[in-house]
Amino acid sequence: MGHLDSFSSRGTLIVAGQRHDIVRLDALDKARVGHPGRLPYSLRILLENLLRREDGSSVTADDVAALAGWDPASRASREIAFMPARVLLQDFTGVPAVADLAAMRDALARLGGDPARINPVQPADLVIDHSVQVDAFGTPDALRINAGKEFLRNQERYVFLRWGQQAFRNFRVVPPDTGIVHQVNLERLAQVVFRGEPQGGSRPAYPDTLVGTDSHTTMINALGVLGWGVGGIEAEAAMLGQPISMLVPEVVGFRLTGAMPAGSTATDLVLTATQALRARGVVGAFVEFFGDGVAALSLPDRATLANMAPEYGATMGFFPVDDETLRYLRLTGRPPELVALVESYCKEQGLFRTAGAPDPVYHDILTLDLSTIRPSLAGPRRPQDRIPLDEAKRSFRASLAGALKESAAPADLERLEAWAAGDGAGADPRPAATVSLDGDTRTLRAGSVVIAAITSCTNTSNPAVMLGAGLLARKAVRRGLRTKPWVKTSLAPGSQVVADYLRAAGVMQDLETLGFHLVGFGCTTCIGNSGPLPEPVAEAVQSNGLWVASVLSGNRNFEGRVNPLVRANYLASPPLVVAYALAGDMDMDLTREPLGRDPQGSPVFLRDIWPTEEEIRDAGAAIDAGMFSRRYQDVFSGDASWQAIQAPSGSTYAWSDASTYIKRPPFFDHMPRHPAPLSDIEGGRVLAMLGDSVTTDHISPAGSIPRDSAAGRWLMEQGVKPADFNSYGARRGNHEVMMRGTFGSIRLRNQLAPGTEGAWTEHIPSGETMTLFDAAMRYRADGVPLVVLAGKEYGTGSSRDWAAKGPALLGVRAVIAETFERIHRSNLAGMGVLPLQYEPGQSAASLGLTGRERFAIRGIAAGLRPGAAVAVIASPEEGAPVRFQAVARLDTPQEVEYQRHGGILPYVLRSLLA
Repeated sequence: MGHLDSFSSRGTLIVAGQRHDIVRLDALDKARVGHPGRLPYSLRILLENLLRREDGSSVTADDVAALAGWDPASRASREIAFMPARVLLQDFTGVPAVADLAAMRDALARLGGDPARINPVQPADLVIDHSVQVDAFGTPDALRINAGKEFLRNQERYVFLRWGQQAFRNFRVVPPDTGIVHQVNLERLAQVVFRGEPQGGSRPAYPDTLVGTDSHTTMINALGVLGWGVGGIEAEAAMLGQPISMLVPEVVGFRLTGAMPAGSTATDLVLTATQALRARGVVGAFVEFFGDGVAALSLPDRATLANMAPEYGATMGFFPVDDETLRYLRLTGRPPELVALVESYCKEQGLFRTAGAPDPVYHDILTLDLSTIRPSLAGPRRPQDRIPLDEAKRSFRASLAGALKESAAPADLERLEAWAAGDGAGADPRPAATVSLDGDTRTLRAGSVVIAAITSCTNTSNPAVMLGAGLLARKAVRRGLRTKPWVKTSLAPGSQVVADYLRAAGVMQDLETLGFHLVGFGCTTCIGNSGPLPEPVAEAVQSNGLWVASVLSGNRNFEGRVNPLVRANYLASPPLVVAYALAGDMDMDLTREPLGRDPQGSPVFLRDIWPTEEEIRDAGAAIDAGMFSRRYQDVFSGDASWQAIQAPSGSTYAWSDASTYIKRPPFFDHMPRHPAPLSDIEGGRVLAMLGDSVTTDHISPAGSIPRDSAAGRWLMEQGVKPADFNSYGARRGNHEVMMRGTFGSIRLRNQLAPGTEGAWTEHIPSGETMTLFDAAMRYRADGVPLVVLAGKEYGTGSSRDWAAKGPALLGVRAVIAETFERIHRSNLAGMGVLPLQYEPGQSAASLGLTGRERFAIRGIAAGLRPGAAVAVIASPEEGAPVRFQAVARLDTPQEVEYQRHGGILPYVLRSLLA
């Protein structure tokens, strides 16, 4: 295929009197180039992206032809260059991204370039949503108190972002206490069809696409917008005009049939889908939902499914545009001319799903009958571990018995195991402690629910489940039920609109009666900002080592994420969060046992207070487009506190040596104009030897900073009091804190330091047990390169770029794992850390590795290429070396180029210099 004829591929679309220039996908049909009409909808958008940018250089005619002729029966091996229309950031990942850009300006000036060239080419929006913590709760003043503390704690960070607002073009900031980034994107920022700047009486029109520095960017796929999460470094490169290098993805079709039964929610649906897709294996794939059941799902229901794509491992979970999309755009106050353009453009381009139209072809198809969805939870530590509600009690008991197996006395363990097996005879064998609350002595047990949080973008974006929670609260209050006093309750919607419609529907007061007062408009508990437990509860838990629980309407429940004192964490719908706050204990079958008793002594069951579909529908009538228009009309302005922030000006940032929040990152220090040749790894040592499902929370925690940690000690040396530590997430603009916090989860289990939890390792060959940071610094002083060994699903969870930046700064040259999660593998490659994968069937255990060997990795210098095999030699102090091959998980030639430069950012900087 030759260079595409611009006259055949470019056309005009007139909508409401406005002329729009478009690139026509049907031009490929007419030119007999592939079969665009049979492609999955998501690939059609990718195809338009390539066709619009086809110029023979970054995108060739062959790239377009290859994607247009996509064959679902073959394995993709072709690299394409995707250029998103915009970039989306949140503050935890956005602050270090802006810091990197500021440091790049400094470096470019040092190397003789123009620092103003470091500027977003693609529009970038940053939403501040990760910083608010649940300090105050259960009081009408909670929102005000938490917002005030947020501003006090994060003043330096917010000053820095205000500087960035004026220093960089194409960069906007949504101030704190507005909402969660993905919900703000869904309700306001997303356009579905992107309109470029007017040019000679016409405007370019093309699909709205994006990448975001948060893994749940996929929520926007519900609107038919192509987008997914990437690491901060990859997003920075995209902002600076670098395309996203990727292989043409596998596309798995997920057929939905039927309709959900009464009593089941979108939360139950997504937990079921997550379990099914994890079992199938969709890491790195696009999942596209289709079938008659799609029409039965509201847009917010679809958003719930799309949001949790990282939990089922996919790059994204996509819904094409249809009539429900248009209805939602109108409801959320989008301008009529935009809605008209979306409809006309998508229909013209074959991007509009209509009932009865032929289904696209897919690599594979899974089918789910919506009528089979049952109320469910997931836990106690992974989102894919779904539990039907009627089995939750049994599952909890088994989990508790397993967790206490090593610490319980033999006689106690025998009683626990009999109890877990269903033997209810005798006294409750769970460890317990007494605690004084509200003047009364209460018994707190292993399994007591100490946190119940209605939180996160996943569920608070869905009016059906939010109003369902409010209606359940109303019925519970009317029956005289109250939340157990040891439960820390919180309501943190992802949008201010949620509070408006809860009030309009008359259920906010009932939620508040049960302690679910507004605590903030942000991620809060879902990101780990649950705040401290009440002192009597915390003391009882710590002193007695109680295995207590949380129930949250979030998307992640990894160990140590929600709260450092809470061992068991369960994901559930907002109505079930309220129900468990009433129950106060995981050792209950909510389908059969009463939640409590009314003033007359009659039992009150969950089924008695569960709202009907009609009640939820009637309450939903309170929502109108005016709510969205009013809340978002000044979305970038902020309140008086935000507007009062005094920020410095200038194109380069005046770094402060005294700051413990914002420091110039060291990634460009002493960077030469040209990269050094790649070298093999010789004499390497293992810093950490880890098991399966190690998450980015384990590698780079976002929550509280322990005072006895390496990061805590450093902060105290700088004069910061423990009460002012804030969180790792809030201090991501300071590499000194973050490198000390790497592998800093209190739940990390390093096999080099058996019997410990947390950031401990054994230094080889001295045999001393020390913190991972101290060991890394000793290895660095001795010139020893470092390796990490891991199992399956390494790097699951958040898109956290510091989970790659931190190891790189500690001196980690390579990670050898059985499998990698998509974003973390990309982040490692983007930081110049080599991701290596054992050959199928091999692992550290099967090879007999102890982690105490000396490692050599050869084949890097000789010509690294995508998927190349490298030789690994692990030499123990005694005995024969273990030799094996590992696959270099640099998946594209571009990633090899990043590796050659030491990462994406040095590559971009050198490109600008050239």
